[in-house]
Amino acid sequence: MILSKLVSRSLVRLQSTVAAFNSQNTPIKQTQLFINNEFVEAKSGKRFEVVNPSTGDVICDVAEADKADVDAAVGAARSAFEVGSPWRTMDASERGRLMYRLADAIERDIDYISALETLDNGKPFSDSRNIDIPSVIKCFRYFAGWADKVQGKTIPADGSTFVYTRHEPVGVVGGIIPWNFPLLMFAWKMAPTLACGNTAVMKCAEQTPLTALYVAKLAQEVGFPEGVINVLSGFGPSAGGALAYHMDVDKIGFTGSTEIGKIIQQASGQSNIKRVTLELGGKSPNIVFDDCDLEQAVGGSHMGLFFNVGQCCCAGSRIYVQEGIYDKFVGEMVKKAQARVLGDPFDPRTNHGAQIDQTQLNKIIGLVDSGVRQGASLQCGGGQHGEKGFYMQPTVFADVKDDMDISTQEIFGPVMQISPFKTMEEVIERANNTNYGLAAGVFTKNVDKMYQVSSALKAGHVWGNTYNVLVAQSPFGGYKESGFGRDLGEYALHSYTEVKCVTMAVPQKTS
Repeated sequence: MILSKLVSRSLVRLQSTVAAFNSQNTPIKQTQLFINNEFVEAKSGKRFEVVNPSTGDVICDVAEADKADVDAAVGAARSAFEVGSPWRTMDASERGRLMYRLADAIERDIDYISALETLDNGKPFSDSRNIDIPSVIKCFRYFAGWADKVQGKTIPADGSTFVYTRHEPVGVVGGIIPWNFPLLMFAWKMAPTLACGNTAVMKCAEQTPLTALYVAKLAQEVGFPEGVINVLSGFGPSAGGALAYHMDVDKIGFTGSTEIGKIIQQASGQSNIKRVTLELGGKSPNIVFDDCDLEQAVGGSHMGLFFNVGQCCCAGSRIYVQEGIYDKFVGEMVKKAQARVLGDPFDPRTNHGAQIDQTQLNKIIGLVDSGVRQGASLQCGGGQHGEKGFYMQPTVFADVKDDMDISTQEIFGPVMQISPFKTMEEVIERANNTNYGLAAGVFTKNVDKMYQVSSALKAGHVWGNTYNVLVAQSPFGGYKESGFGRDLGEYALHSYTEVKCVTMAVPQKTS
């Protein structure tokens, strides 16, 4: 009864917020580049259109950054990082305070920012408001707490010396972020950058720049010094490429496809050997044993694939189900897929939004068609939904073979592939038979089996009896062609600092 009342109150609050903001009355407040604490037009004067995925209509146009604008932003970030600058002389605790203030400002404007995210990305407002933007706030607050706790060591070295280490900021950090979780990916890169004392140039995905540009305004409001935070809207080959090749950028943090990740790593080698962290694609296995809690496994696997309409790099798209429960699992999964509600993302009843654009929708449909041609059993879905917007029907394939295109290629859409297996040894081998290694899932009540399988899987993040649980405190990143380096948690800090060792001669050692 109490839970029912809480859910009812939450729905009422959501409905009232939707009444205040929707696709017709969400104002667009920032469309210029943010460089050196000012909003400016691109030096070329060019602008490009931003499209609403749920309708296909143009939302607005924004400034289009290219190499000249990247140069200006990097120059501002470099000046802000110079020794003696306000940022470099600021107490670490004060850096943290600014980050807390930014999180507070985002929380203050959470309804507007959530609506802007939904408008720009096409995901349900309920997801933006209840998952994405609260996670952004938590991310900034988590790393704000680290700002005055990044520290070195004193080392009892041999000889008459005093040896200590400093963890110093890397310098100018370039971030290149994707469109599937626009502001959350901004936070994943920006928060550790700032906590460690670096300065930043963030290149947003051209499909979804609006929330990052608005948060840049909030950073200006709460008092970040000039040049510390710079935010650019632009395209990958021009703005992203200029950032990756820039000789005055010290680090690139990238989230996106493996194909582009390889290009960015090459750019580092061909420029100034800047350090790179890459969170790339995935084709994650999700293993369901016959001793699992079936209801838990069906629910977790459903969200593991269909959350964010499958536009998750860690989506559990290769589902291996042990033979004893295979038919029942497939049947239950089809029911849940068919029950998803597609439509206006501002409608509180909608839980399945649009794909990001027509190009992505066409790619998904093409891979679905290949699955049918290659003999997989299409259980439901398989095509575009509606005539307006970029909606894809929730799709489930059964009896998928490991060499089919839908089983080897990252679809990045709401397409589930289910295959039967017999033994633990067999499924471990099949699960690891991929170029990717981002994430994996295991459903079983047997703790020994859970430990053995999770230890054997070649993946950076393994979920047990759940899926897609990502929190600021725990690290996230991949093996193999899913990249290297970690976002989130204490481990993320390692990529944003340099370790300096200082050895000083002393007249006499005192141990």
